Amino acid sequence: MASDTPQPKPDPAAAAAALPKPLQYPASTPPQLITQGAEGRLYKTTYLLPDLPCALKYRLPKPYRHPVLDQRLTKQRIVAEARILAKCRREGIAVPAVYAVDESAGCLYIEWIEGEPVRAALNTWLHDHLDADAALSEEVKGVMRRVGRAVGRLHQIGIVHGDLTTSNMMLRPAPGAVDGDGSLLLAGEIVVIDFGLSTQSIHEEDRAVDLYVLERAFGSSHPRAEVLFDELLEGYKETFKQASVSLRKLEDVRMRGRKRSMLG
Repeated sequence: MASDTPQPKPDPAAAAAALPKPLQYPASTPPQLITQGAEGRLYKTTYLLPDLPCALKYRLPKPYRHPVLDQRLTKQRIVAEARILAKCRREGIAVPAVYAVDESAGCLYIEWIEGEPVRAALNTWLHDHLDADAALSEEVKGVMRRVGRAVGRLHQIGIVHGDLTTSNMMLRPAPGAVDGDGSLLLAGEIVVIDFGLSTQSIHEEDRAVDLYVLERAFGSSHPRAEVLFDELLEGYKETFKQASVSLRKLEDVRMRGRKRSMLG
């Protein structure tokens, strides 16, 4: 059971100091800790040039694993993520570009995506538009369809994300897509990020689970817009030719999820 005791926030200076020396190169500015998860840390730094921002993903060593096994698994996962990102880029899917890979150090340098997560942008917009029909607006429907198209493109090329949430999708603003006070509007390109759990798979079960994870995450993150998940699925159908098969399998996954919820 998770503890209710508040966890201390990571100290950016201490985290940067804890980086192995190989991770300081080819970064040209000290890494700034952005977030820390169970698998590793995400830093913002620059790559080679001080005006080229990049994201540095660093997989932490796992002290509970044998060092040889830990290093082997880290290498495999870093390389697998880099290959998936490269494949997506070749297919024209909006994902971060890969700048450099240091699999021995557990380090991946990728493009820094400007903008904000879809989750934050959508919740801010809904907070600023409190009328009952705000979630049914064309702006929100448009975001939902664009998210669905992005997921459909991944599935079309045989990529299963593994952790689909609106926090793992960035809304890269279109030129001029800011209102009078400078806040981001819901226009812009959907960029899928964080492929650390991704796999290459053409199994309908895997695709359906991908959609189910997104559906559950969407319902908890955006309860006011939950009714628009079907809009997302419409966008999904636009870019994935076998969407009907995946959606039938999604119904099976939903049923299993409901049974687990009932049984506890």
